[in-house]
Amino acid sequence: MLGPIAWRTPPVGYGPWERVTSLLTEGLVRRGVDVTLFATRDSVTDAELDAVSPHGYAEDASMDGRVWEALHVAHALKRSGEFDLVHNQLDWLPLAFSAQWDAAMVTTIHGFSGPAILPAYAASASAFVSISDSDRSPDLEYVATIHHGIDTGELPFVTEPDDYLVSFGRIHPDKGTAAAIEIAGRAGRSLVICGLIQDAAYFRDEVEPRIDGDRVVFLGAVGAEERARILGHAVALLHPIDFDEPFGLSVVESMVCGTPVLAYRRGSMTEVIDEGVTGTTVASIEEAVAALPAVISLDRRRVSDHAVTRFDVDRMVDEYLRVYESVLRG
Repeated sequence: MLGPIAWRTPPVGYGPWERVTSLLTEGLVRRGVDVTLFATRDSVTDAELDAVSPHGYAEDASMDGRVWEALHVAHALKRSGEFDLVHNQLDWLPLAFSAQWDAAMVTTIHGFSGPAILPAYAASASAFVSISDSDRSPDLEYVATIHHGIDTGELPFVTEPDDYLVSFGRIHPDKGTAAAIEIAGRAGRSLVICGLIQDAAYFRDEVEPRIDGDRVVFLGAVGAEERARILGHAVALLHPIDFDEPFGLSVVESMVCGTPVLAYRRGSMTEVIDEGVTGTTVASIEEAVAALPAVISLDRRRVSDHAVTRFDVDRMVDEYLRVYESVLRG
């Protein structure tokens, strides 16, 4: 399992690729699969851990991520002949050395940073898995779409929520944090914002001036236990994204807690959200404000049960095992 190294696996706070890598790795180990996880040295796993990078480069300004990712990939490449299969969770860089890998490869495409990276995919011999149908490139062939799974045991169901809305994700225009503030304000609801500040100027100009510690509360990046508590006790998650979201882990995590989701109709949202069951999708702030009462009134038990059925980690493990078997037979 060739993991990303921006953060520890699993991450302490932000780190969606690392989180999914960890969930799949541990799920495979529970099934008796012999897994070696290539990740940061401070990662926590029941698999065999092999590492070059001491910790995530995103948390250390002295580290150049390009250099450490290259060293990380080179080390795994050197050992690749020891394995039946390499599962690449690291985007395009391992694909550039496709001819040098001494094992079959599966690559989970967590999202494209832009069309300029497509040549590395097109030239590789890897089998590709998309995380949503909406995120598929017409220029590539895929062996499967596998929606992320989550550890539902980490996200307890909450019957009686508090009265706040929540916005959960990196603070960036893509995630629509300012739009969430506007929706909550127009709806007369308080908003709790959680997330890593990824765009400092956006936070300074569009978000921070509206934080008052009462109607708009900012908690920054939060850990797993706090994430579950905050998501579970919200009446709804606001997800007014301004990009084509490849998946959206926080959306699924919210629903597992019983908290319905109101999202903009972009990217994978219509795949992940079951309309009128676990939430709804809209196209504007005005539509969001109008739709919010119906979303809040959804049956929280039904929201949770439906999400657990669709997104439990064991389902993800099953689907990846089928892909591995198919690739190895091929």
